[in-house]
Amino acid sequence: MSFLPQSLRKSLSLVSATAAMLSLGGCILVTDTSRMNPDVFVQETAPVFNVPPYADPPTNNPPPMPGAIPQRRQLYPTDFHQTYRQTYGLPISNPVHRAMYGVLRDGGHTLPAIPYSRIDPRFLRQEVSYQTTEAPGTIVVDPRQHFLYLVQPGGKAIRYGVGLGKDGFSWSGRGTIQWKAKWPRWTPPGEMVERQPELRQFAASEGGANPGLNNPLGARALYIFQDGKDTLYRVHGTPDWQSVGKATSSGCVRMLNQDVIDLFDRVPASTPIVVL
Repeated sequence: MSFLPQSLRKSLSLVSATAAMLSLGGCILVTDTSRMNPDVFVQETAPVFNVPPYADPPTNNPPPMPGAIPQRRQLYPTDFHQTYRQTYGLPISNPVHRAMYGVLRDGGHTLPAIPYSRIDPRFLRQEVSYQTTEAPGTIVVDPRQHFLYLVQPGGKAIRYGVGLGKDGFSWSGRGTIQWKAKWPRWTPPGEMVERQPELRQFAASEGGANPGLNNPLGARALYIFQDGKDTLYRVHGTPDWQSVGKATSSGCVRMLNQDVIDLFDRVPASTPIVVL
């Protein structure tokens, strides 16, 4: 550009400077876009948690409607912070337990996953060494330890955690699983109805409570007989997973629903049972 007149060189420099200023001004004054809108940015970049939904129920508190079974505690957790509060960061979970206690569709019902990380691992289903004189296939219930053993050959047993009856409502002895039921109806004994009159609508004379997710007998029931007579005690599932490992029931042997289904499939009718 040295051959151009000085006046022309000044004009070209002024044009270049003006163009640069206009370009810079366009960057500063550009109309705001959705990507620069803080509200939109927050929505588009919010973290997404992969929380599996409960496909079929259930609510923590059944709606107040005729025929609803009274509950004293929340049965199934539905709140993220309640159920998954131990899984922030990299989840630590046993894939075997995840498979055992995951969502289970059975008999037209969908059992929610059990938050097994909130249960003492001693009460989760597992194979253990177990020395006993009972024959393989026998059910042995240890009320003091809150364990149910299904005796296996070779000094082994499948151990399940159970909830048991409070003092004064327990049963012990040797009996037989006379028969088994899937998704049973629940009929509280007369003594229970006398103690809790609100349960009268579920008495045997009224037909009992319908099977379902909130039924106190859960997904399966194994009926204990002794000398051919019904003891009125059961091994059964429970929607109240928090009761496993505790003495909270009216004498029956409570199991996690996923566990009682597993036990049900392993034992035939007429299986011997011993409650220590």
